Amino acid sequence: MEPLERYRPIVDDFEAFLAACERPLGNAVRVNTIKATVDRARAVLEAEDVGYEGADWNPRVLRLETDSPGSTWASFHGYTHGQEEVSAVPATVLDPEPGERVWDCCAAPGGKATQLAALMDDRGTVVANDSNLGRISALRFNAERLGATSLAVTNDDARNYSLERFDFEEFDRSLVDAPCSCEGTIRKNPDALDGWSEGYLDEVSGIQKGILRRAVQATREDGTVVYSTCTFAPEENEAVIQHVLEEEDCRVVDFDLGLEHSPGLTEWDGEEYDERLEKAARIYPHQNDTGGFFVAKLEVTA
Repeated sequence: MEPLERYRPIVDDFEAFLAACERPLGNAVRVNTIKATVDRARAVLEAEDVGYEGADWNPRVLRLETDSPGSTWASFHGYTHGQEEVSAVPATVLDPEPGERVWDCCAAPGGKATQLAALMDDRGTVVANDSNLGRISALRFNAERLGATSLAVTNDDARNYSLERFDFEEFDRSLVDAPCSCEGTIRKNPDALDGWSEGYLDEVSGIQKGILRRAVQATREDGTVVYSTCTFAPEENEAVIQHVLEEEDCRVVDFDLGLEHSPGLTEWDGEEYDERLEKAARIYPHQNDTGGFFVAKLEVTA
């Protein structure tokens, strides 16, 4: 837990934060409304004698009382999809509409991409891209299991992604759930901090900046881009957005979130950021008994 000490000045009740990071994470699923209503999925779980508790902030998220959420009848038939609770936040914030064109820049293994399709009633186009060819098979499997027919899967580097393959020139919305140092996954992955270094933060933040810049460029004026990570590092969160605010035509905007959270930072380690970054959300494990997450919503202005 030593790398997390650097966040003591910015985390409220730091001792509670550390204690939460050391506790194992419970299991959660997202109801896949392409195949089942929330009521139908709940009824199937009850028939299997699988206990659950609904998340107050999102009726489609259920906390399960089982160690094997992927082994249930509901999961096998695509009624539910194992997805950590805060992992359902970015697609919810992006809030796509049926019929829109949406880009998930880093989509594998498909939890958020299929969630986007469900939010759109599987009408429109979700371009689910990932640069890792080895993870594409998992993305395709989940799309098929969950019945997400609106997905188009591509394998490319999002930093220089070309839209010439499509018959349209821009997306209505884009999701950048960026590759990161994964500090916020410590509760389900105790080895997440092994090999941690500030040098790695510098390396991965360069990739994040490139992906987010391309997402803004590929999204129409007045369109929406959501940026998220499962890490606490400001170098990967606010600093990345600050870089893109200075390079591209976009601004940080408000969004509603039913989960308890802390505001984004406007300064860190001697660096100052745009004051509107307070509108971003930092979700710490002790606040909602979840993993850690960061999410910010951008509006493209030109």
